Amino acid sequence: MALDNWIAFTFASILLTLIPGPSVLLVISQALTKGKNAAIMCILGDMIGTVVLIVLSLLGVGALLATSAVLFQIVKWAGIFYLAYLGISQLIGAGKQVEKNSDAESSAQSSWRSFWAGSITAVLNPKAIIFYMAFLTQFIDVNGNFILQMGILTLTSVIVVAVLLTGYAIVAARAQKSFQSRKAQKAIGYTGGGLMLGGSALMAATR
Repeated sequence: MALDNWIAFTFASILLTLIPGPSVLLVISQALTKGKNAAIMCILGDMIGTVVLIVLSLLGVGALLATSAVLFQIVKWAGIFYLAYLGISQLIGAGKQVEKNSDAESSAQSSWRSFWAGSITAVLNPKAIIFYMAFLTQFIDVNGNFILQMGILTLTSVIVVAVLLTGYAIVAARAQKSFQSRKAQKAIGYTGGGLMLGGSALMAATR
């Protein structure tokens, strides 16, 4: 793989992740409402989702989605409704102002819910689908080792996602620690739900 191709791909990956989208808003929401650990699990899920998208692109799913507008819309709206569901659930929880459960099993279940939320949102994110499935091959040198190049691009994507989303999560988690009163926590809950609904709206606006 030519160095300029790798640099171009890295820069494109940074822009894709840095610009607030469904995954960014979800991670911020998790950090605000559930704390650092939930945000970390959400980021791990997003990383797995990124790998899944790349693997699917290798299997030809990207070409199928590119040629089938109906199938692409089905995938897109599945992501929209899923993130909207998470947002509405968060708003309902904030309205009830349920106290945090310190039980270890409950905490583990919450962490895994954050993980699956991150992975599913990543896989169903139309912006990421378009990038990985439609444009990924443009960075591949046809005369080079295909498997090695895909490994490099996959690792690059995962690192970019991990670093940038962690940055968002750290900022949001620090903000969350500054507001410990019941009223502030309720407001944070509404904010988190609103962010997820905002992510759903961004997905709907993606063409």
